[in-house]
Amino acid sequence: MTNEQYDNGRIFLICILALFTIAVSMSLGATVAADLKSNFLDPIDFTTSATMIGQILGIIFLGFSITLFCVSPFMDVIGMGRALAAAATLIIVGNAILIFAGDITSGMGIYWALWFGMLLKGIAWGLVESAINPATAALYPEDKTHRLNVLHAWWPAGLVVGGLSGIAVNSTGLNWQIALSLIFIPAIAFGALNIGVKFPKTESSDLDVSFGDMIKEIFRRPSFFIWFGAMFLTAASELAPGQWVDLALTHTVGMRGILLLVYVSGIMFVMRHFAGPIAHKISAVGLLWFSALFTCVGLYMLSVADSPVTGIIAATIWGAGVCFMWPTMLASAAERYPRGGAWTIGLIGSAGAMSTYIVLPILGAAYDKAKLEAAGGADAFAAMAEGSIEHTNSLIFAAEKSFQTVALLPIALLVIFGGVWYNDRRIAKLKAENALSE
Repeated sequence: MTNEQYDNGRIFLICILALFTIAVSMSLGATVAADLKSNFLDPIDFTTSATMIGQILGIIFLGFSITLFCVSPFMDVIGMGRALAAAATLIIVGNAILIFAGDITSGMGIYWALWFGMLLKGIAWGLVESAINPATAALYPEDKTHRLNVLHAWWPAGLVVGGLSGIAVNSTGLNWQIALSLIFIPAIAFGALNIGVKFPKTESSDLDVSFGDMIKEIFRRPSFFIWFGAMFLTAASELAPGQWVDLALTHTVGMRGILLLVYVSGIMFVMRHFAGPIAHKISAVGLLWFSALFTCVGLYMLSVADSPVTGIIAATIWGAGVCFMWPTMLASAAERYPRGGAWTIGLIGSAGAMSTYIVLPILGAAYDKAKLEAAGGADAFAAMAEGSIEHTNSLIFAAEKSFQTVALLPIALLVIFGGVWYNDRRIAKLKAENALSE
């Protein structure tokens, strides 16, 4: 590929800004989740309101997963620029529906309006990831792990900006609709910057790999499905808790839970810039193994954190664990299965999104079940005054149980990444021995 024909710097900036916008949107969504639940869903059915908000937050990931799965193999036909333009439009429309949901419908109709608005945001996210990951891999074929980590450093940067913006709006007494409307600014910006830019073709196109060959590449090398399955667990360990942290941990750590997400996102933004040197020292899969270890410990500690200090310590460990997972998984798939092209990267991302879609309602159901269990039943919970000691204790118990539900997932990753890491080292040793014997 002759990269001189492309404005690499501007394209990479567009990719960064598009991902940053999605992250701001996600963070603002998490920030206002409690408002959506209390204003709209509790009046519908307080016994299942956490399950409903889990479903609403989770539908973003279903839209993301399906879009990534369906669009990625046809990215050269659709065009990366067109995909990003459509994404900017859907971000604006999806958030507008959320903002005006209470004005356009009522009762259970509000649930479906929120659900549909979040779905559009998920489709936008899928379009963004379908374009920016293969674009980065195509522009920087010799430096994928580092460049993809730098690109995805702007995901936590967006979470920081979105989280702090939402808190700032809330602290001034303005309503949650104002917070969500902030997303229109970066969405318009990256949509405008995208106009007239020529994007590269995917690596598979450069290698003259057809769609059929991309499919054959995946099924010809069944080891790909190990990475596909691992992505289910890595994303569930990172994205699902990230969406749940404000609603749940605010009741346990003595501070807004979204501040922990902002803090963790700051860690991720800094550390992702050092992924390349670390992976060079211990390999990409070695980096993933240590990530899983820190994630497992951090999630459990979050589930039992009961003060700002313990919350920050737990969040630090969890953040150090999850910060490299998503981009390193994408880079590993791109490096190991290059003939799979954009679809390989898309499938890995799709697996991660689908897992989060599945896990968020499970977290919500665990939360609802635990709060009623702690209260002594639905009638007892309904009789509690909001903010009372009994009501708060029920929510604390529910937060602990919901986080403990997801804390066990990274244990399986230790086994998976450990096995791949051992096999990689074994193969490298055999190659070295064969080279010496020759």
